[in-house]
Amino acid sequence: MSENRSVVVTGGTRGIGQGLVREFIKAGCRVTFTGSSEASTAKGLEALGGASANLTAVACDITDREQVQKTWDHAVATFGRVDIWINNAGISLPRKPFQDHAVADLQGIVDTNIVGIFNGDAVAMKGMLAQGSGYIWNMEGFGSNGQTSSGLGPYGATKRALNYLTKVLIKELKGTGVGMGYLSPGIVATDLLIQDYEDDMEQWEKVKKTFNILGDTVETVTPYLVEGVLKTEKSGKRVAWLTPAKAGGRFATAGFKKRNLFDQIDPRKTMDQQDAS
Repeated sequence: MSENRSVVVTGGTRGIGQGLVREFIKAGCRVTFTGSSEASTAKGLEALGGASANLTAVACDITDREQVQKTWDHAVATFGRVDIWINNAGISLPRKPFQDHAVADLQGIVDTNIVGIFNGDAVAMKGMLAQGSGYIWNMEGFGSNGQTSSGLGPYGATKRALNYLTKVLIKELKGTGVGMGYLSPGIVATDLLIQDYEDDMEQWEKVKKTFNILGDTVETVTPYLVEGVLKTEKSGKRVAWLTPAKAGGRFATAGFKKRNLFDQIDPRKTMDQQDAS
């Protein structure tokens, strides 16, 4: 039963995160989401129609364990408990040779995409184990299952680490009443995706054709993900939008179905980096 479940979505002010928040609200859930700053959180809340009996938000730097704990505490104080926790917040870096990345940028993506997930998982596990129930979802991305691509080393490495961590924590949570699983959105047309190519527009033009075949909009993907989350009871599950069979079908029919998902997204647009995955 999905009605009235309490859900936390980190990085819920835009992109996939905001789409998840919308769909959980539609499903009758009570949702707490985070943004990386007071300004982005307020803007995200405004875009969702403002705070309500079923929606609240809190600014949270996910690299800070105390702030993540305060997010849990806020959700519990507002809605009584947390039934579902989704680690969605993450950042990417522009696509470039590994040696050209600044040390500060590499540290930033590790802090957000790895330490941030450590914090989210640890806080949610502690709280849910105390409750005796709950389900935690870690958001996969390119590299999670071993895919490789030149220029995406930092992002792919963090997502590979997330996959390993999730496998371990599934084992640690066995028999506790608390579940953990993987959310896999596939290729979603967001400004985070295009940001990877902001310094290499020539490469962007090359890959855009493939992305238009395999990609989808937030509005298409997030209802499927939310439905899968709300139906899942057994730990260790993966809710994946872009399956190998679906990808094969897309390529087989690409010559008959022309799609352009990126007309409305500016490749050089800046973004609040912790608010999408």
